[in-house]
Amino acid sequence: MQKKVVRKHSQSRIEEMVQTIRGEIITNVQAIGTHLPSESDLEKRFKLGNTSVRKGLEQLVREGLIRKIPRVGNLVVGMPPAEEATVRLGVYSTTELEMDLPDLLEKFHQRYPNVRVETVMIPTSEYAGYIQRHMAEGTLDAAIMNHNTIRQFSREMRAELLEPLAPNPGQYPFASEPFTVDGRLLVRPLIFSPLVVCYNRDHLKECDLREPAGEWSWNELMELASQVAVDGSRFGFCFQLLSRNRWPVFLLQSGIDFSPDEHGEYRLPEEALTDSLSVCRRLVEQTNVFPAMLSGLDSMAIEWFKDGKVSMIMTTYFSLNHLRQTGIAFDVARLPHSRVNANLLAVIGAVVSRQSRRKEAAVKLVDFLGGKEAQLAIRSRTFSIPALREAAEWVGEADVPHPEHFGIFTDMIPSYRLLEHLKLSTVQLRAIQKQFELYLTGLQNAAAMSRGMERALSENRPGAS
Repeated sequence: MQKKVVRKHSQSRIEEMVQTIRGEIITNVQAIGTHLPSESDLEKRFKLGNTSVRKGLEQLVREGLIRKIPRVGNLVVGMPPAEEATVRLGVYSTTELEMDLPDLLEKFHQRYPNVRVETVMIPTSEYAGYIQRHMAEGTLDAAIMNHNTIRQFSREMRAELLEPLAPNPGQYPFASEPFTVDGRLLVRPLIFSPLVVCYNRDHLKECDLREPAGEWSWNELMELASQVAVDGSRFGFCFQLLSRNRWPVFLLQSGIDFSPDEHGEYRLPEEALTDSLSVCRRLVEQTNVFPAMLSGLDSMAIEWFKDGKVSMIMTTYFSLNHLRQTGIAFDVARLPHSRVNANLLAVIGAVVSRQSRRKEAAVKLVDFLGGKEAQLAIRSRTFSIPALREAAEWVGEADVPHPEHFGIFTDMIPSYRLLEHLKLSTVQLRAIQKQFELYLTGLQNAAAMSRGMERALSENRPGAS
């Protein structure tokens, strides 16, 4: 696990001071009409320097909680009068775990006590349609949304339903780009994840095997998986093979340009395609190493890992949150690569409805979730990676001990690719997956798979009759 640093980041201690005083004013511990303790007393209480204390007090002045009176002190004026608003926020079933959402909403309410947040859990299979319908009706004010969901919105629908947001230059550009349309940011990026290999350190140690480090190949992973597997007891490696968020990474690593030629036809180089996709077939053929039946949810791979039934899994930082407080000694390694070093990136953000009758409060919520306080909390309390660079690369004493090599995501940034990089529609991707499945089962060889994929792409290209 990552070595702890004794001192907390000074900014987090400033925010701690602001939250404490804000709470005392709200609960009348610091009564309206009284003065806060002197700056020197606040320095001692919160173990901060004078400059830091003044920054915190300036924040409270901006919030209207105190008024600075020259040569007198800081007068408590209380909460500015405001009408209470309730913001309805659509969330995935996994959002609470991935972002520690209850903690973030508690922090938000401390800052904006006149805004209540009501979360609405939306089934993943209905997510895009639910948001479109309820935002159009004005019954959903904001929502957590990943980049795959927004792809299901037409350009016209995005413009009609989603409120443009102010860009934050402190966020990673690759996290904002998927959510920027015609120069307007429509989704505030909150967290992101590449694919990684998560491994059980004790299993490798038992077998006297070295932990993976740096760049490595799929052949090296398969060799390690075969060495750590135990017949009848545990598999060496697994992942949800047929997930749209997993197997396309092998297409990305092939380096193939999936664009049609000038006649609208597709020509796929068989050697490059086979080099990458044969990794999956070889895995499936090693039944003592890889569970051939595993094509379901990522949660299945995580559960097997928690139960010690598999030593390594391909997963995301989001899913690592299921391992919090399990006591398992685990770490993460880079995703192996074949012809091209490419990794499949997932980004999750938040949107505001243009039709919302509580738009101002909804914008405050979304901006707060993407702001420094919330992003640092995500970094400290979860294994998800904040979209704010300063928070993501923060080094300090985290509330939850992190894997030793948590920070490898920065090394992999040049390899990040979105699903859109393949230039394939959802229909085309689904069509070529059927050919891939036949190849995995051995019902067709590599040449037949390549030709089948070419036909599927041509028959399902946009505009094809």
